Amino acid sequence: MNRNETDKKHKARSKLIAKLIPYLRKNGLQSVRMDEIARVMEVSRATLYKYFSTKEEIIGFIIEGFIGYINELTLQPLDSEQSFSSRFQLIFEQTVSLNEYFTEIFLKELETSYPEWHDKLDEAMKQRERLILAFYEEGVHKGIFNNVNGKLLIKQDEILRGMFNVKYLMTNQLTVEQVLHDYYQLKKIQLFKPDKLSAVDDAGMMPRIEHLTQKITKHLF
Repeated sequence: MNRNETDKKHKARSKLIAKLIPYLRKNGLQSVRMDEIARVMEVSRATLYKYFSTKEEIIGFIIEGFIGYINELTLQPLDSEQSFSSRFQLIFEQTVSLNEYFTEIFLKELETSYPEWHDKLDEAMKQRERLILAFYEEGVHKGIFNNVNGKLLIKQDEILRGMFNVKYLMTNQLTVEQVLHDYYQLKKIQLFKPDKLSAVDDAGMMPRIEHLTQKITKHLF
């Protein structure tokens, strides 16, 4: 298979997986069968097997995709105040997406049924945390960030998972967009020194928050 054919196959597989992930997020991994996967992907079993021969291959493709997404953090140089802003926004966007997709049921079943893939994802997440902590430390060193405890900032992000809940949102009369917008502002103010806030391009972040809002709301209802 040449490079062009490989790229086409990868894109086709990615489109199929995009249809499946919300279903797995709600229903878990263990009970779903290949015929159900084909139904969710809206393809025949024959077409499904053309792209994925086993359920384990599907899970592997999903986890490798997320690991690639996580590793995007290493692609951005830190050579200006604006670059610190850009990486902060990427970290925020990643944090929201990862908390939204990796539900407790998904992670627990991944560990039970596919321990090798769970370990690979776990190592990628640990490496991500190390990169974020180093990023915070560099920002403090360069006088861009407040001298805050990076580990506490990362731990704080766990509250997002509980907020993406219909009951929580309705009880507190909140929308997903409000939660994301207010949490983004909170993280920004916690991290950046007051005289460095102007380096953060909120206008560029708002469309990304709107996109996240649409994805999360679609999965909730």
